Amino acid sequence: MNAAEPDWGVDSEYGTLLDVLVCRPENFRWLPTSAITRATLDAGHTLDAALAVSQHNALIDAYERAGVRCHFPEADPVLPYQVFTRDSSTMGPNGTVVTQPAQWWRRGEYAPVIRFHQDAGIPIRGMITAGSLEGGDVMIVEPGAVLIGAGETRTQEVAAMQLAEWFREDGWEARVQPFPERYVHIDVLVAILAEKLAAVCSEVLPSAAVEWLRARGFDLIEVSADQAFTLGVNAISLGEERVISAAGAVELNAALRARGLEVIELDLSMFTLGGGGPHCLSQALRRERLG
Repeated sequence: MNAAEPDWGVDSEYGTLLDVLVCRPENFRWLPTSAITRATLDAGHTLDAALAVSQHNALIDAYERAGVRCHFPEADPVLPYQVFTRDSSTMGPNGTVVTQPAQWWRRGEYAPVIRFHQDAGIPIRGMITAGSLEGGDVMIVEPGAVLIGAGETRTQEVAAMQLAEWFREDGWEARVQPFPERYVHIDVLVAILAEKLAAVCSEVLPSAAVEWLRARGFDLIEVSADQAFTLGVNAISLGEERVISAAGAVELNAALRARGLEVIELDLSMFTLGGGGPHCLSQALRRERLG
């Protein structure tokens, strides 16, 4: 790598965030993608497209105020869920992995993702071919350890194992964790928000995964199943004990502030009702290395 080139990649969820991939919501619309969005549609909520744009602009502004450089893939009008950039790729210590979303209306997201990374000169570590896998099911726990969810509806165990093997080839511990598919992705149930600090919904996350985190020395913030279902765990760390979180995540936000962390609280209701929170809307491209 040329000394002038950025060191693309991440080895944690809490190293200082330097670059992030976000996609403008001009083509966003709600579809029955999960139990979360089905509940939204069944309740009669309607998407306010102008409000969605305003809320997403506030997210971009929060990143830029924090010194994070935002990158934007080309928005494709036939990809309504492209705004959730967490899912169409997953960044690790040695470059990105292009994933394979499960639902037909998301499968085409691979094309703008590949073009973006190629144009930006960001290395592609691999491409998932064994089955469906979405980036919301990949949670780097700390340098050298990753948790990969396999709820089968969105991420299949066979694809999770493919990704796990690539992490293991790089010398990492990789845990593949089944969980109830109602909660869509593992980042609806777990968030790593600072060194040895995680938010978890232990009512739903299998006890073996909870104990695995505890055995690694994590302080666990407990979030209820009701709050988790409305994206109350799905926050993203900026590093340096700063967290972007949705305004609706009242349990998490109070617990983080009680521990002395700065919480940048944003109204992202058009997206949480549509099935995703701050973590879903953001793919870290570069963080300060900690390992």
